[in-house]
Amino acid sequence: MILMSARLPSLSPLLTRMRDREPGLAASLLGGAVAAGLGFGSFAVLVMVLWVSSPYPDSGPGGALHVAAGLWLLAHGVELVRTDSLSGAPMPVGVTPLLPLLLPVWLVYRAARVAVDAPADADGPPPVPARTVWTGVVLGYLGVGCGLAVYCSRGELRPDWIWVTLCLPLVAAGSAAAGVWAAYGRPREPVLSALAVVPGAVRRLVLGADERARLGTAVRATGAATAVFLGGGALLLAVSLVWHGGAARASFVQLTEGWTGRFAVLLLGVALIPNGAVWAASYALGPGFLLGVGHVVQPSVSDPAPLLPPFPLLAAVPDAGAGTPQNWATGLVPVAAGVTAGWFVARGAVRRPEPGAPAPPRWSAVRTAGMVLLTATLCAAVLALLAVLAGGPLGVSALARFGPVWWQTGGAAWAWTALCGMPVAQTVRLWRLWRQRERRGEIPSQGTGPGTGRAGNTQGQGNTKDASRTKDATKPGDTAEATGKTKAEDTAEAEDTAEAEEAGQAAEETAKAKDKHAGKTKDWVNGKDSAKGKGKDSGTGRTPAALPELVPDDEEPYDFLPTDDPFPPDWHDDLARASRWAALREAAAPRDPSGPGASPDLTDPPPGATEPPDTAQ
Repeated sequence: MILMSARLPSLSPLLTRMRDREPGLAASLLGGAVAAGLGFGSFAVLVMVLWVSSPYPDSGPGGALHVAAGLWLLAHGVELVRTDSLSGAPMPVGVTPLLPLLLPVWLVYRAARVAVDAPADADGPPPVPARTVWTGVVLGYLGVGCGLAVYCSRGELRPDWIWVTLCLPLVAAGSAAAGVWAAYGRPREPVLSALAVVPGAVRRLVLGADERARLGTAVRATGAATAVFLGGGALLLAVSLVWHGGAARASFVQLTEGWTGRFAVLLLGVALIPNGAVWAASYALGPGFLLGVGHVVQPSVSDPAPLLPPFPLLAAVPDAGAGTPQNWATGLVPVAAGVTAGWFVARGAVRRPEPGAPAPPRWSAVRTAGMVLLTATLCAAVLALLAVLAGGPLGVSALARFGPVWWQTGGAAWAWTALCGMPVAQTVRLWRLWRQRERRGEIPSQGTGPGTGRAGNTQGQGNTKDASRTKDATKPGDTAEATGKTKAEDTAEAEDTAEAEEAGQAAEETAKAKDKHAGKTKDWVNGKDSAKGKGKDSGTGRTPAALPELVPDDEEPYDFLPTDDPFPPDWHDDLARASRWAALREAAAPRDPSGPGASPDLTDPPPGATEPPDTAQ
């Protein structure tokens, strides 16, 4: 017991360090190692299947695994050296298939996102620190990658260690950083902090005060323009393959006879399709690409090497000789990319305000031109990088240079994007400014007369809505029915209401003295507003003089305008009741055909009569 208690203090520092170690580091290391293992396993399975199915295996399973390790390194951009050439001299292989490059990039990206372990809700545990995850994933991936490079160095395809130390860390670090950034919700602070290396004066000159919005606009415009470049290049490659379909089919059959070899050639051709798209984009830009030292293929002239190996993608190379109008038509691809970049920059220059948010600042013409130049620079950098990866040596001497030259491709991309994007950006910017000013009413819309602009309209447009509502609320046949009465109907109605007018004179005079709305009672009793259709407005303040502005020239005015309250306050007056009773009794009384007859007393109801029911109550 004494001996054990004496040993405990010696273990306490180790236990403390283990307890206080950085959380998530072991999981990050394991995630990076698993990502590297899965990538190599995918290549190994494919190579082993082809080796087993091949009728002429030249080596055992060890040789197949060496080839798989070499292909895995080649997918990262590592240049390999072939030692089993016919001449015995080492032959470099530096053309990186861009499609297999996506597999290790995606695996490292996913490993970093999973290692962050971001909680789904706010109450969960905090995520693993970004620096810990990035360090663990990169170290785990590089540990497996260096082991595979050592293993591959004893095979027929040996890696160049300069490229190993350069390409492997770049792929692992960049993919892991993207995965951690995406797991944390893609914040802008790390991107902006990376600009700290740029001097403040240059950063303010290029980006200005709202650097977040301008940097985001430049990135989006660059991505859109690059997508147009690559998409246009892929389209040109497909058209050329169809045009040279016979030569491509002959080269495919000539390479090998067995189905295993043809399947391997097909897989290699599919893996090199993105490379062909980059080559075609460089061809459309003007500099073209090299098919051997001194053999340039451009729209103006095509001079492929005479002793090229038969391969389906190489069969799509334009025929030797001067360029034709079909070759020059490929210039539409960079024009489309420049127009796309300019349109995206113009969208960022004049942005639409979000609901409830203040209006974003607008860029001046000089600032818009600067953003076009920044977009062209970023686009040139991306295409130059893709040109470096898509090309490389395939041997020595005449085969030492294959693919586009990176600085020529980047320079041509910058020139095309700037020249085509500048006028588009300025034009679209002015158009969007004009549209926003017209929407706010600063500029009168087309087709309006003087004084009817959106800002200074005081009568015409204000009455248009009321006119449209009145027109919608009135049936189409009301106006024609009211104005189409015959003279006989008017005469009969005048006779019916003549006596009611005489009886309601006293009520009219009293009501005018009591209230300004007494005229409504008389009009209701006489029935002039609803039957005559004279168009008086009793409550809205409109006059018949305003009707020509509301009604078109080819239509007649409405027969009536609706009142605010059909039952005025003096509806329940004694005199009003007496007038109503007289009008109802007169309408129900029999009429003498020989003459109008004597008018009964309309002041009081006859004995025994009851008051008509009050509908207003």
